[in-house]
Amino acid sequence: PENVATASDNPSTMGYTPAQQERAMTEAHLSERSGVKERVSMKAEVFLPDDYRPAEDEPFMNDRQLEYFRRKLLVWKQELLDQSAETIDSLQDSARNVPDIADRASEETDRALELRTRDRQRKLVAKIDAAIRRIENGEFGYCEVSGEPISLKRLDARPIATMTLEAQEKHERREKVHRDD
Repeated sequence: PENVATASDNPSTMGYTPAQQERAMTEAHLSERSGVKERVSMKAEVFLPDDYRPAEDEPFMNDRQLEYFRRKLLVWKQELLDQSAETIDSLQDSARNVPDIADRASEETDRALELRTRDRQRKLVAKIDAAIRRIENGEFGYCEVSGEPISLKRLDARPIATMTLEAQEKHERREKVHRDD
């Protein structure tokens, strides 16, 4: 078992996100009450209606929002993995000898494009896994550059986002300047 932050550690001065601060304080409180200095795991199932959408008027990155984004990411990941399996089956089935050189070239181009698409999706799965880890760590929804909350609209459109729109634009402008050099 890990040691847990205690109230004397004051998470607000340690650069933690609000979700991490709340979790650390709850764990510290629970461990103080029980006299145990171990991590308290109370991962309760979060009820989420089918029509739930995160709203600006609720606390940012509350349990329902985190569960919404976790489920959204898991569904997206499963879709990508299913498509990848279909591609593997398709590529194995199409590994045939085509006598016409134009047809063979066309088939090879299609295969290369499909493999490039799957490679991009493989990288996307890694980003999805990283986003799920951020949810588990209490870091999801906060900009990795500024620490500011990322807008719910942005997260709904791109749940793997790690920066606010402003930070992302600044990053892309800086990247473009360096690329032009």
